[in-house]
Amino acid sequence: MTGRGKTYEQLRLDHQLCFRLYTASRLVTQAYEPYFRPLGITYTQYLVLLVLWEEDRLPVNDIGKRLYLGINTISPLIRRMERLGLVGRHDSDVDKRQQIVFLTDKGKAMKRKAAAIPSCMIGKFRDHGVDTDKLLGIVPVLDDFIAGMSKAGKTPDIDSQG
Repeated sequence: MTGRGKTYEQLRLDHQLCFRLYTASRLVTQAYEPYFRPLGITYTQYLVLLVLWEEDRLPVNDIGKRLYLGINTISPLIRRMERLGLVGRHDSDVDKRQQIVFLTDKGKAMKRKAAAIPSCMIGKFRDHGVDTDKLLGIVPVLDDFIAGMSKAGKTPDIDSQG
């Protein structure tokens, strides 16, 4: 196929890497849902907790950077978690413009409740016929992809592509 036909062939859904990444992400998030429901948290809140369980008392911006989330996304998320009693915030002693997020007792206790989730997810993947060794084998590829794309900056305008 030449010319326009080849250009339009690229627009087929089954030729889109983005669709596979989006679908995989959505399916994984759905698979986590039954474990989060009893805890009363969302997937994104779980990610914030994972960051804070590794290192408590972090600036909001640092949490956002770690999760590749902008301030307009991370701030309301932290506020909702604060209302749930999982985290608290206070001004930084060093820089009053920074808010420091810390785990409450409830947030710390959630770690114990969530400890089995990763192994449950591996079991769920296996139950659905997923080769978990292959799946874990793509982690370095995804890490490289994330690192590269996060440095990419602004995407060029589609009209400039010719």
